Amino acid sequence: MYSNGSGPPLIVVPGIQGRWEWLRPPLDALQRHCRTVSYSLGGDFGAGWRNDPSLGFENYLRQLDQVFDQAGIERAALCGSSYGGFIALRYAATRPHRVSRLILASSPSPGWKPNPRQSGYISRPWISTPAFLATAPARLWPEIDAAFDSASERLAFCATHMLRVFMAPAIPSLMAGRIVEQQSIDFAADCASVTCPTLVTSGEPHLDTVVPVAATRQYLSLIPGAKYAMIERTGHLGLLTRPETFASIVAGFVERTSSAKRELLDARHY
Repeated sequence: MYSNGSGPPLIVVPGIQGRWEWLRPPLDALQRHCRTVSYSLGGDFGAGWRNDPSLGFENYLRQLDQVFDQAGIERAALCGSSYGGFIALRYAATRPHRVSRLILASSPSPGWKPNPRQSGYISRPWISTPAFLATAPARLWPEIDAAFDSASERLAFCATHMLRVFMAPAIPSLMAGRIVEQQSIDFAADCASVTCPTLVTSGEPHLDTVVPVAATRQYLSLIPGAKYAMIERTGHLGLLTRPETFASIVAGFVERTSSAKRELLDARHY
């Protein structure tokens, strides 16, 4: 588990790869503003949670209960990265007493479907992994190129991220299973049940080749009062390529909540 910083608590749910280590840059940036906590999804190495097949998606909610308890946090802002947005969304809808703020970062919306290339990876996760890894640089290079000003910065980002992936490998079959599980669930009702302030973030539409920005932006009409912020010069990897910008947007949203709550309590006191 990652737990650093001080201030208003924020728990970050990782994406489909399931490893908090992949999110190290934004976590380190966020912990300068908030008490920042993250963890690996159930079933992954070092997660400390063994998924019960009979529970299905509920595993992720119960694991998140455990994360709150282990971190000693009663109530926190909750940020879901990409696939993690589904977990954060359902948790906020079913446990509103624990979630003060919801942030959905480049998350697929209810009804999102994998494109044909993604479907091929899902149907044959282990066999498809070499092809997936081989084509990833070409698919992601346009946003990496846009996010950094020099070739040395781009190469440094690629090298450090590849090292994180190597040191904290994802499990292809788990990733595929998570998407299959998500496809069988209608999250639209969860959107209508969210009562906390919500922020939706994404990169620029022409740079996100993983989840269409239009799909992420659907949350603005599904969750009452949801706000939107776009991270410029990046796509789906905005948390990683522009971590300081991402942290500034998210922390500002979380800190405004904390400040407004204190002002309300002070007003009631006097």
